Amino acid sequence: MTIALPRGAALFERNARAHRRHFLIIFSGFFEPLFYLLSVGVGPGQYDGKVPGPHGELVSYASFIAPALLATAAMNGAMYDASSTFWKMKYMKLYDSVLATPLGPPDVAVGETGWALFRGLLYAVTFLITVSALGLVHSAWALLALPSALLVGFAFAGMGMAGATFMRSWQDFEFVNLVQLPLFLFSATFYPLSVYPHWLQVIVRCTPLYNAIGLIRSLMLAAPGPYQLVNAGYLVVFGAIGITIAQRRIGKLLLK
Repeated sequence: MTIALPRGAALFERNARAHRRHFLIIFSGFFEPLFYLLSVGVGPGQYDGKVPGPHGELVSYASFIAPALLATAAMNGAMYDASSTFWKMKYMKLYDSVLATPLGPPDVAVGETGWALFRGLLYAVTFLITVSALGLVHSAWALLALPSALLVGFAFAGMGMAGATFMRSWQDFEFVNLVQLPLFLFSATFYPLSVYPHWLQVIVRCTPLYNAIGLIRSLMLAAPGPYQLVNAGYLVVFGAIGITIAQRRIGKLLLK
Protein backbone atom coordinates (compact mmCIF):
# COMPACT_ATOMS: atom_id res chain seq x y z
CA MET A 1 0.00 0.00 0.00
CA THR A 2 1.36 3.40 -0.98
CA ILE A 3 1.56 5.98 1.80
CA ALA A 4 1.58 9.62 0.72
CA LEU A 5 0.96 11.51 3.92
CA PRO A 6 2.29 14.98 2.99
CA ARG A 7 0.08 15.28 -0.10
CA GLY A 8 -2.85 13.54 1.57
CA ALA A 9 -2.68 16.19 4.29
CA ALA A 10 -3.85 18.74 1.72
CA LEU A 11 -7.20 16.95 1.50
CA PHE A 12 -7.40 16.89 5.31
CA GLU A 13 -6.92 20.66 5.31
CA ARG A 14 -9.62 21.04 2.67
CA ASN A 15 -12.10 19.11 4.84
CA ALA A 16 -11.20 21.16 7.92
CA ARG A 17 -11.82 24.40 6.02
CA ALA A 18 -15.11 23.08 4.63
CA HIS A 19 -16.38 22.29 8.15
CA ARG A 20 -15.18 25.40 9.95
CA ARG A 21 -18.61 27.07 9.70
CA HIS A 22 -20.47 23.89 10.62
CA PHE A 23 -18.31 22.64 13.46
CA LEU A 24 -21.26 21.64 15.66
CA ILE A 25 -22.37 19.16 13.01
CA ILE A 26 -19.14 17.26 13.58
CA PHE A 27 -20.28 16.44 17.11
CA SER A 28 -23.68 15.09 16.06
CA GLY A 29 -22.67 11.44 16.41
CA PHE A 30 -21.28 12.04 19.92
CA PHE A 31 -24.72 12.50 21.43
CA GLU A 32 -26.17 9.09 20.53
CA PRO A 33 -23.81 7.07 22.78
CA LEU A 34 -24.04 9.78 25.43
CA PHE A 35 -27.83 9.47 25.53
CA TYR A 36 -27.50 5.68 25.78
CA LEU A 37 -25.12 6.09 28.71
CA LEU A 38 -27.39 8.51 30.54
CA SER A 39 -30.61 6.58 29.87
CA VAL A 40 -29.35 3.02 30.37
CA GLY A 41 -26.16 3.26 32.39
CA VAL A 42 -27.00 6.05 34.80
CA GLY A 43 -30.77 5.40 34.80
CA PRO A 44 -31.82 1.72 34.98
CA GLY A 45 -28.16 0.84 35.53
CA GLN A 46 -28.56 2.01 39.12
CA TYR A 47 -30.78 -1.04 39.76
CA ASP A 48 -28.78 -3.67 37.86
CA GLY A 49 -26.15 -4.22 40.52
CA LYS A 50 -22.72 -5.43 39.44
CA VAL A 51 -21.65 -7.16 36.23
CA PRO A 52 -18.44 -9.12 35.47
CA GLY A 53 -15.55 -7.11 34.05
CA PRO A 54 -12.83 -8.32 31.62
CA HIS A 55 -11.30 -10.71 34.17
CA GLY A 56 -14.43 -11.59 36.11
CA GLU A 57 -14.14 -8.72 38.58
CA LEU A 58 -17.45 -7.06 39.46
CA VAL A 59 -18.02 -3.49 38.27
CA SER A 60 -21.01 -1.19 38.14
CA TYR A 61 -23.19 -1.44 35.06
CA ALA A 62 -22.47 2.18 34.09
CA SER A 63 -18.72 1.53 34.33
CA PHE A 64 -19.18 -1.59 32.19
CA ILE A 65 -21.00 0.07 29.29
CA ALA A 66 -19.12 3.42 29.31
CA PRO A 67 -16.01 2.03 27.50
CA ALA A 68 -18.25 0.29 24.96
CA LEU A 69 -20.04 3.54 24.22
CA LEU A 70 -16.72 5.35 23.89
CA ALA A 71 -15.68 2.82 21.25
CA THR A 72 -19.06 3.33 19.60
CA ALA A 73 -18.53 7.09 19.57
CA ALA A 74 -15.19 6.63 17.79
CA MET A 75 -16.83 4.25 15.32
CA ASN A 76 -19.66 6.69 14.61
CA GLY A 77 -17.32 9.60 13.96
CA ALA A 78 -15.16 7.61 11.58
CA MET A 79 -18.06 5.95 9.75
CA TYR A 80 -20.03 9.16 9.21
CA ASP A 81 -17.12 10.89 7.53
CA ALA A 82 -15.90 7.84 5.64
CA SER A 83 -19.39 7.31 4.21
CA SER A 84 -19.38 10.86 2.87
CA THR A 85 -16.88 9.59 0.28
CA PHE A 86 -19.94 8.53 -1.71
CA TRP A 87 -21.33 12.08 -1.86
CA LYS A 88 -17.97 13.62 -2.67
CA MET A 89 -17.30 11.13 -5.44
CA LYS A 90 -20.69 10.71 -7.10
CA TYR A 91 -22.44 14.07 -6.69
CA MET A 92 -19.94 16.68 -5.56
CA LYS A 93 -17.30 15.39 -8.03
CA LEU A 94 -14.65 16.51 -5.56
CA TYR A 95 -12.21 13.76 -6.40
CA ASP A 96 -12.34 14.54 -10.12
CA SER A 97 -10.87 17.92 -9.24
CA VAL A 98 -8.45 16.48 -6.70
CA LEU A 99 -7.07 13.94 -9.17
CA ALA A 100 -6.46 16.72 -11.68
CA THR A 101 -3.75 17.93 -9.26
CA PRO A 102 -0.58 16.00 -8.31
CA LEU A 103 -2.68 14.03 -5.77
CA GLY A 104 -3.54 10.44 -6.65
CA PRO A 105 -5.96 7.80 -5.27
CA PRO A 106 -3.61 6.86 -2.39
CA ASP A 107 -3.50 10.52 -1.34
CA VAL A 108 -7.30 10.67 -1.38
CA ALA A 109 -7.53 7.53 0.77
CA VAL A 110 -4.95 8.85 3.27
CA GLY A 111 -6.46 12.34 3.44
CA GLU A 112 -10.03 11.15 3.94
CA THR A 113 -8.94 8.56 6.51
CA GLY A 114 -7.00 11.21 8.41
CA TRP A 115 -10.06 13.46 8.57
CA ALA A 116 -12.27 10.57 9.71
CA LEU A 117 -9.70 9.74 12.41
CA PHE A 118 -9.77 13.34 13.58
CA ARG A 119 -13.54 13.30 13.87
CA GLY A 120 -13.51 9.98 15.72
CA LEU A 121 -10.84 11.31 18.09
CA LEU A 122 -12.95 14.40 18.84
CA TYR A 123 -15.83 12.13 19.81
CA ALA A 124 -13.57 10.00 21.99
CA VAL A 125 -11.98 12.94 23.81
CA THR A 126 -15.34 14.57 24.50
CA PHE A 127 -16.89 11.30 25.63
CA LEU A 128 -13.94 10.43 27.90
CA ILE A 129 -14.18 13.84 29.57
CA THR A 130 -17.91 13.27 30.08
CA VAL A 131 -17.56 9.81 31.65
CA SER A 132 -14.71 11.13 33.83
CA ALA A 133 -17.03 13.84 35.13
CA LEU A 134 -19.59 11.13 35.90
CA GLY A 135 -17.01 9.21 37.95
CA LEU A 136 -16.82 6.26 35.57
CA VAL A 137 -13.04 6.34 35.03
CA HIS A 138 -11.16 4.37 37.67
CA SER A 139 -7.59 4.16 36.40
CA ALA A 140 -4.85 6.14 34.67
CA TRP A 141 -4.88 3.35 32.06
CA ALA A 142 -7.93 5.17 30.67
CA LEU A 143 -5.59 7.73 29.07
CA LEU A 144 -4.58 5.01 26.62
CA ALA A 145 -8.22 4.84 25.56
CA LEU A 146 -7.56 7.89 23.37
CA PRO A 147 -4.87 6.33 21.15
CA SER A 148 -7.00 3.19 21.20
CA ALA A 149 -9.91 5.26 19.90
CA LEU A 150 -7.65 6.31 17.02
CA LEU A 151 -7.20 2.63 16.18
CA VAL A 152 -10.97 2.20 16.27
CA GLY A 153 -11.41 5.19 13.99
CA PHE A 154 -8.73 3.88 11.63
CA ALA A 155 -10.43 0.50 11.35
CA PHE A 156 -13.90 1.86 10.64
CA ALA A 157 -12.74 4.76 8.48
CA GLY A 158 -10.81 2.45 6.20
CA MET A 159 -13.58 -0.08 5.80
CA GLY A 160 -16.31 2.57 5.69
CA MET A 161 -14.58 4.40 2.88
CA ALA A 162 -14.10 1.12 1.01
CA GLY A 163 -17.80 0.35 1.39
CA ALA A 164 -18.78 3.82 0.18
CA THR A 165 -17.01 3.23 -3.13
CA PHE A 166 -19.42 0.34 -3.85
CA MET A 167 -22.57 2.39 -3.23
CA ARG A 168 -24.76 3.15 -6.23
CA SER A 169 -27.41 5.44 -4.68
CA TRP A 170 -28.51 6.97 -1.38
CA GLN A 171 -30.66 3.90 -0.72
CA ASP A 172 -27.47 1.91 -0.25
CA PHE A 173 -26.83 3.78 3.00
CA GLU A 174 -29.44 1.46 4.49
CA PHE A 175 -26.79 -1.25 4.29
CA VAL A 176 -24.53 0.87 6.50
CA ASN A 177 -27.24 0.97 9.16
CA LEU A 178 -27.87 -2.73 8.64
CA VAL A 179 -24.25 -3.40 9.58
CA GLN A 180 -23.79 -0.79 12.31
CA LEU A 181 -26.90 -1.59 14.35
CA PRO A 182 -26.20 -5.32 14.92
CA LEU A 183 -22.57 -4.47 15.67
CA PHE A 184 -23.71 -1.94 18.25
CA LEU A 185 -26.22 -4.27 19.91
CA PHE A 186 -24.32 -7.58 19.83
CA SER A 187 -20.65 -6.69 20.41
CA ALA A 188 -20.85 -7.17 24.20
CA THR A 189 -21.82 -3.51 24.40
CA PHE A 190 -24.50 -3.89 27.06
CA TYR A 191 -23.90 -7.43 28.32
CA PRO A 192 -20.86 -9.63 29.02
CA LEU A 193 -20.00 -11.97 26.17
CA SER A 194 -20.72 -14.96 28.43
CA VAL A 195 -24.49 -14.37 28.28
CA TYR A 196 -24.57 -15.19 24.55
CA PRO A 197 -24.88 -18.74 23.19
CA HIS A 198 -21.54 -20.30 22.32
CA TRP A 199 -22.12 -20.11 18.55
CA LEU A 200 -22.90 -16.40 18.83
CA GLN A 201 -19.84 -15.81 21.01
CA VAL A 202 -17.64 -17.16 18.21
CA ILE A 203 -19.21 -14.77 15.70
CA VAL A 204 -19.03 -11.78 18.04
CA ARG A 205 -15.33 -12.33 18.73
CA CYS A 206 -14.66 -11.90 15.01
CA THR A 207 -16.36 -8.50 14.72
CA PRO A 208 -14.42 -5.20 14.69
CA LEU A 209 -16.53 -3.42 17.30
CA TYR A 210 -16.13 -6.28 19.79
CA ASN A 211 -12.35 -6.01 19.46
CA ALA A 212 -12.59 -2.23 19.82
CA ILE A 213 -14.74 -2.54 22.93
CA GLY A 214 -12.52 -5.23 24.40
CA LEU A 215 -9.45 -3.02 24.01
CA ILE A 216 -10.97 0.14 25.48
CA ARG A 217 -12.91 -1.66 28.23
CA SER A 218 -9.78 -3.38 29.53
CA LEU A 219 -7.96 -0.05 29.67
CA MET A 220 -10.72 1.89 31.38
CA LEU A 221 -11.31 -0.87 33.92
CA ALA A 222 -7.57 -1.19 34.64
CA ALA A 223 -7.42 -4.76 33.35
CA PRO A 224 -5.18 -4.74 30.25
CA GLY A 225 -3.56 -8.01 29.24
CA PRO A 226 -1.75 -9.68 26.34
CA TYR A 227 -5.03 -10.28 24.51
CA GLN A 228 -5.40 -6.52 24.00
CA LEU A 229 -2.47 -6.76 21.56
CA VAL A 230 -4.69 -9.09 19.52
CA ASN A 231 -7.50 -6.52 19.67
CA ALA A 232 -5.17 -3.74 18.51
CA GLY A 233 -3.65 -5.87 15.75
CA TYR A 234 -7.10 -6.81 14.49
CA LEU A 235 -8.08 -3.15 14.18
CA VAL A 236 -4.87 -2.21 12.36
CA VAL A 237 -5.27 -5.02 9.82
CA PHE A 238 -8.98 -4.33 9.36
CA GLY A 239 -8.35 -0.65 8.64
CA ALA A 240 -5.38 -1.32 6.35
CA ILE A 241 -7.45 -3.71 4.25
CA GLY A 242 -10.20 -1.10 3.97
CA ILE A 243 -7.83 1.67 2.88
CA THR A 244 -6.21 -0.59 0.30
CA ILE A 245 -9.59 -1.47 -1.18
CA ALA A 246 -10.70 2.18 -1.10
CA GLN A 247 -7.69 3.57 -2.94
CA ARG A 248 -7.93 0.89 -5.62
CA ARG A 249 -11.65 1.46 -6.06
CA ILE A 250 -11.23 5.24 -6.26
CA GLY A 251 -8.55 4.79 -8.89
CA LYS A 252 -10.73 2.34 -10.85
CA LEU A 253 -13.81 4.57 -10.77
CA LEU A 254 -12.17 7.92 -11.47
CA LEU A 255 -9.12 7.11 -13.58
CA LYS A 256 -10.91 5.38 -16.44
